[in-house]
Amino acid sequence: MIEVQEKILEQLVQQFGDEDLEQLLRFSQKWLRKNEGATTNAWIEASILETISYIDEQEPYWTFVAGKLLTEKIYREHQQKFQVSAPYENFNGWLETLVEKELLHPMLVENYSKAERTLLGTIMDPSRDELFTYIGLRTLMDRYVVRDFDNSLAELPQQRWLIIAMTLMINETESRLQKVEEAYWALSNLYMTVATPTLSNAGKTHGQLSSCFIDTVDDSLQSIYDTNTDVATLSKYGGGIGVYMGKVRSRGSEIRGYKGASSGVLPWIKQLNNTAVSVDQLGQRQGAIAVYLDVWHRDILTFLDLRLNNGDERLRAHDIFTGVCLPDIFMEAVEQREGWHLFDPYEVRKTMGYSLEDFYDEKRGEGSFRTRYEECVDNPILSREVIPAIEIMKRIMRSQLETGVPFMFYRDEVNRKNPNKHAGMIYSSNLCSEIAQNMSATQFESQILDDDTIVTRRKAGDFVVCNLSSINLGRAVPAQALQRLIPIQVRMLDNVIELNTIPVLQADLTNKRYRGIGLGTFGWHHLLALQEIAWESDEAVQFADELYEEIAYLTIQASNALAQEKGAYPLFKGSDWQTGKYFEERGLTSEKWRELAQLVHAGGLRNGYLMAVAPNSSTSILAGSTATIDPIFQKSYSEEKKDYKIPVTVPDLNSKTTWYYKSAYFIDQRWTIKQNAARAKHIDQGISLNLYVQNTIKAKDLLQLHLDAWSSGIKTTYYVRSTSTELLECESCSS
Repeated sequence: MIEVQEKILEQLVQQFGDEDLEQLLRFSQKWLRKNEGATTNAWIEASILETISYIDEQEPYWTFVAGKLLTEKIYREHQQKFQVSAPYENFNGWLETLVEKELLHPMLVENYSKAERTLLGTIMDPSRDELFTYIGLRTLMDRYVVRDFDNSLAELPQQRWLIIAMTLMINETESRLQKVEEAYWALSNLYMTVATPTLSNAGKTHGQLSSCFIDTVDDSLQSIYDTNTDVATLSKYGGGIGVYMGKVRSRGSEIRGYKGASSGVLPWIKQLNNTAVSVDQLGQRQGAIAVYLDVWHRDILTFLDLRLNNGDERLRAHDIFTGVCLPDIFMEAVEQREGWHLFDPYEVRKTMGYSLEDFYDEKRGEGSFRTRYEECVDNPILSREVIPAIEIMKRIMRSQLETGVPFMFYRDEVNRKNPNKHAGMIYSSNLCSEIAQNMSATQFESQILDDDTIVTRRKAGDFVVCNLSSINLGRAVPAQALQRLIPIQVRMLDNVIELNTIPVLQADLTNKRYRGIGLGTFGWHHLLALQEIAWESDEAVQFADELYEEIAYLTIQASNALAQEKGAYPLFKGSDWQTGKYFEERGLTSEKWRELAQLVHAGGLRNGYLMAVAPNSSTSILAGSTATIDPIFQKSYSEEKKDYKIPVTVPDLNSKTTWYYKSAYFIDQRWTIKQNAARAKHIDQGISLNLYVQNTIKAKDLLQLHLDAWSSGIKTTYYVRSTSTELLECESCSS
């Protein structure tokens, strides 16, 4: 046994140096003397605990030493379990064993020949396990790899990457093995990550692959309960949910002519709250649901108080996340300290003959929504409540400082920039506020009895599906990997659409009609530190503009190439992609962009929606980088586990990068807004943009941040992260 330990220590010394490991070597000698006869695994576990205690800002490299020790422990368990002499030996035999045990899907052996599986087994590179930090490897092994029915590990990191690649490329007809190898290259080098549902479920016998979903509730009892059923079904399978309730009549509205009969949106939101609590995500975490409401809806004030910790508990729904849909004219009323009219959407439909929520301003300062809103204001028949717009904004900010929500959804800007406005409307966003795709309610039509079978007919609406994946900027950009990476990444995302089995049929239909994907990024602060660019600088704003223009160009180019190979998405004709308006409106008129626009016009796009920047909290930890486009909280912190804490430092922390890692709470958020305005014009959907503030911030300063975000053309903001609030991290959208 001593020989084994000496061999492990020798490998560590070769990788990290004798002098650096002196502490660990002394500990090991002392531990072995005190624990004579202990197993090698016990020594490794003790050495890991000792090693992670050394991790700090001065010596961050210890995380890789701990990762190496954990890798050794995992390898030893795997070799013993599968009776192999090396960790990645006999891939085909391992795969057949897991399929036989029903831990992996039989399609992997049915669709790949034995010769193909054997060949693919040779592309795995065990040295890429050394890319993991300790917390990254722990995250992958604890939450994502295949486990046996006794909860023992049944899959190694490189096997997980290869199984994901094989699954996503399983239906490719040309050069399939080469595409598998490309996907494996992208994943195993940590140049990208796939969304949590794909990372967890690809190749397994259960679970779906998409991140989150958005539904639209119609103003009927049937629609409300149908939505609740669909939400429960998707939550069961691990999806995060966004729900738009702006069409539902307000409290005090009439029902079938009876005045004051409606109890408004609150009871139905509380019902969704109960669904979130009782239908969890595969037993791993509570369901997560965000509900959006228009700021002109007469129930908005009650809605804004839903998550507050004081007041009448009968008016609270603490497990729901709220989002408010804001037209330009409201923000103008806030600026000018004007009054704001709250209406009942049912009464507006009945009296005016249209639904106010179905319109938006086609241009800044003019358009259909403000025309209809002003018609409603001028109609004396319509009942309304009038309140200063600034008072509503104060209620929004009060809730944000106490609970982090509501999310802000600037509906006019979203719809102006919608490349598929020819086919529908966007009412709200998803759980993480980065998805913006056409939405509509599913309509109940009839129910008949056919012998002893009840047949229900429903006209499918646009039930949005989010298929996400993200570039690790801190690794992919320095490696100059974007041109090779993005085409395979877009192909992987597009294949998720074909492979996924979504248990809500209208969601599956919408997925196929628009073929929407959300290619995003994380590691922005990591990249800035590596490039030695200060967050609060014009250089960072310009870098964001240039980098995201390049990513957008490569993403559109990749989707165009896929369209020429496999066909354009069904609703391409008439879209802003097809007409060229998408490029013109964004000023993308250089020669290379004009050439790409012509290619898109002629050959189409495979995907109607292309880019969205998700939160990426857990998978950025897995990949050893910083989350999404956010600044860091602090340079070192502790991830809390069940029995102990794991020290973590920001990536590539050294004497040069430390000066560029400024905490989010000390960064002037106006620079964050400038950066996001620069990148937002290149992203067809949205960005999970957090605002970080001290809990002592003045109301006028927080208000100005919101006004700056709206006026700069940002489509949504996510949490207001105050130093006094603890907030949920979105697992479903993490990619």
